[in-house]
Amino acid sequence: MSTQTRYLIFFQYIGTKYSGAIKLPPHQLLLEKRGVQDHLEDAVRRLKPLNPVSLSISSRTDSGVHALSNSAHFDFQRKNDKPPFTEDILVEALNFHLKAEQISITRAYRVADDFHARFQALSRTYVYRIALGVSHSSQLPLVERDMCWNLRHTELDVEAINKAAAMLHGTHDFSSFRSINSELPFKNPVKTLDVASIQPGRAFVCEHFHREIPFWELTFKSKSFLYKQVRRMTGALVAVGQRRISLTKLKEVMEARDSLAYPQNVIAPARGLFLTRVDYNESDLLSPQTSAGVFSDAKIQM
Repeated sequence: MSTQTRYLIFFQYIGTKYSGAIKLPPHQLLLEKRGVQDHLEDAVRRLKPLNPVSLSISSRTDSGVHALSNSAHFDFQRKNDKPPFTEDILVEALNFHLKAEQISITRAYRVADDFHARFQALSRTYVYRIALGVSHSSQLPLVERDMCWNLRHTELDVEAINKAAAMLHGTHDFSSFRSINSELPFKNPVKTLDVASIQPGRAFVCEHFHREIPFWELTFKSKSFLYKQVRRMTGALVAVGQRRISLTKLKEVMEARDSLAYPQNVIAPARGLFLTRVDYNESDLLSPQTSAGVFSDAKIQM
């Protein structure tokens, strides 16, 4: 009889048409869009495993948020004593069944039976993209319209944003940046931000408007984040850059440790946010059945 194999997959998606990374409860499916997980599990089922299909997603992203790299693990047992799929064959087969979706598998690993995609992740990295001087989304290239936050004005005090980002960097109680409607109100609000920074992003030339659109990217890296924490931090930093919130006010918001202290109408929209990396220890990606040499030149972040 064939044995059950655990796989870790890395995948990317454009989040515009999905309810988020994880699947919705059955009672919500008729009212809302399906989650990325729903489509991934459908693709796995089309490979006809013997065991029930259930993916564990490493990083929950909201509706409209994109991913250049998310990850998940699942178990798979083939019929008729067939050997486990190789990683490359699994990627090819899943992508074949996902071709109608804006979802793509980028890499797969066979991992140990007790590996967990969520709990063994070392860090997650998010990038938020901002376009300046765009009064209406029609002024953006078509490929950018759901991929950034377009701000009407070109003025953005980057020096002030850098100072505000430095205040967020390190270990803090981020209760003020937790969503008021958080589904996990008892999750530990103390997080360590390893990276909180702003840097110039890619700029597109729009010939019709005879000008170049400046882009900026905010980057955040941590082992884990609170629900909507990145969008709320981004909104606060942009408000500082627009001089709508002072550095003193931001400090007061942080020290309040209360989501109700977060300024109204400041949270950044979902469309500019990308999950770009999920990192693991290389040793965790070496299953007992696999020799260490196989992954010697593998890229751990996808």
